[in-house]
Amino acid sequence: ADSDGAPPTIVVYKDPQCGCCTKWNDHMRAAGFRVQVKDTADLDGVKNGIGVPAALRSCHTGLVGGYWIEGHVPADLVQRLLAEKPALAGLAVPGMPIGSPGMEGGTPERYDIIAVARDGRTRPYATRTGAQAR
Repeated sequence: ADSDGAPPTIVVYKDPQCGCCTKWNDHMRAAGFRVQVKDTADLDGVKNGIGVPAALRSCHTGLVGGYWIEGHVPADLVQRLLAEKPALAGLAVPGMPIGSPGMEGGTPERYDIIAVARDGRTRPYATRTGAQAR
């Protein structure tokens, strides 16, 4: 929760035409987040400005609790990040893996959630398959 006890607010930058981003926003709302959507045609500018590594980029970027959230990161992992408050810049799910939140349908893929330190170093944060992404 935010300092006022309200659910955390995540500001999500996305392309106005992207449907999977809208589904991910719905996933975050269902998990209790307040979602503020910022449609933009300059996603690269947003990502460059906050330091999302090019190799880890996806179709949308969220900002919450001093962290960036890149792509289809499951809500429970965002909640864990906010609860544990590690010294990270953010979490990323590169690309658009089938079965991740917002990318349901088809044969779920195994995918990694990557933790990115403020100095740019990366490490695995979690691994999921579509069936585990709630």
